[in-house]
Amino acid sequence: MNFTQIKENCLYVDDLDKAQEFYQGKLGMPLISKVDGRHIFFRCGTSVLLCFNPEATKEEKNLPPHFARGKQHLAFEVSQTDYEKTLNKVKKEGIWITHFQKWKGDLESFYFEDPFGHVLEIVPHGIWE
Repeated sequence: MNFTQIKENCLYVDDLDKAQEFYQGKLGMPLISKVDGRHIFFRCGTSVLLCFNPEATKEEKNLPPHFARGKQHLAFEVSQTDYEKTLNKVKKEGIWITHFQKWKGDLESFYFEDPFGHVLEIVPHGIWE
């Protein structure tokens, strides 16, 4: 198999309006689709962030049932030149930074949480190179 990327990532949330306020309103991700009570999808670079209501999808009939509970983790990559600007934007939006991590090559990432307690991270390009 020759995978080119992970096209979709999924988080499970219990309030789609709150997810829209955070991911579109604060983080600036364009809205792709919203079905009240079921899901909201956002564009994230060349990928898609799927946010599902787990109560709606755990009993799914048209697709395989899926859901999760607890703190999930996603890392969003930005260019090295946009890292500081992104950090400042997150702070300006009033989002609390929970942790800074130093990586090889003198690179740094930072962690924060969404309104559902999911652990999100901003990483500069090159972290996994």
